[in-house]
Amino acid sequence: MNNIIHEALFTPNELMNRVVTSYLLSKGKQIRPIMVILSAGLFGNVNRDVLHAGAALEMLHNASLIHDDVVDETSLRRGRATINNEWGNHIAVLVGDFFVSNALAVSIRTRNISIVSFLSDLGKELSLGEVDQICNARDHHFDEESYFSMIRKKTASLFINCAKMGAEAAGAKPEEYANLVDFAEYFGLCFQIKDDIFDYSDNQLIGKPTGNDLREGKVTLPLLYALANAPEEKSREMKELIMKGPLSNQDIETLLAFARDNGGIDYAYSRMREMQTNAIGLLSCYPDSHWKQSLIDILEFTISRSI
Repeated sequence: MNNIIHEALFTPNELMNRVVTSYLLSKGKQIRPIMVILSAGLFGNVNRDVLHAGAALEMLHNASLIHDDVVDETSLRRGRATINNEWGNHIAVLVGDFFVSNALAVSIRTRNISIVSFLSDLGKELSLGEVDQICNARDHHFDEESYFSMIRKKTASLFINCAKMGAEAAGAKPEEYANLVDFAEYFGLCFQIKDDIFDYSDNQLIGKPTGNDLREGKVTLPLLYALANAPEEKSREMKELIMKGPLSNQDIETLLAFARDNGGIDYAYSRMREMQTNAIGLLSCYPDSHWKQSLIDILEFTISRSI
């Protein structure tokens, strides 16, 4: 699959090739294409089309990260300088566009219009999720409903389409993979909640600064819970701090400590464990196999991971 990605992104243009080659040195965990392969394996048919589907989805995912880094003015990802930090926004946007175009081109190799359609729908959902996140931050939405709606589009949509694309490439019918898609939605929600939890602890292995979400105006589940359940006076004080404008490092540390001290982290873990139970139950309709067990294991890894 990585060979497909490298071959698709190779170009005679020296600058583009240099930027892309450097970017691909840090691949991340590649959980999304792994989910595509596991979804296909659940239906007993990991074929070449599955690898093309996984490669296409991984390229679209990386395009969204490259563009997000421009929007968020992020300087570090996976412990390395972002493209916008090293080469500027102009080059970063063009590289992200290049990834999008090649993702669509690789998806066409599956000769399955449903897979191309899923990839197209995913691109729209990712964009809407980012816009929702900007609106939530700008309008100071402090409710869980807005948060979960946003992360369904921003993150869960990726895993939902991993399941759909893998199952379709394996030849499964929509009614056969419906439960798998619901499992993938729970998986994606857990993945984003855990990613948000990392923002509340100082872990150099994560590759991004602590409190980065708050610097960008993003209020995530641990802090939302604390704001809703702490004593009213203290909660009002923290909301006023968030709404006052750009936050200092001390402001951020105050908010992080408030979330931790008022049960926000514990609550976020409890929500993930609740969703984990529901997700595993959805797989009961499929025969036991190492593919099914791997889906269960990767969900546990997502919740318990330290990076």
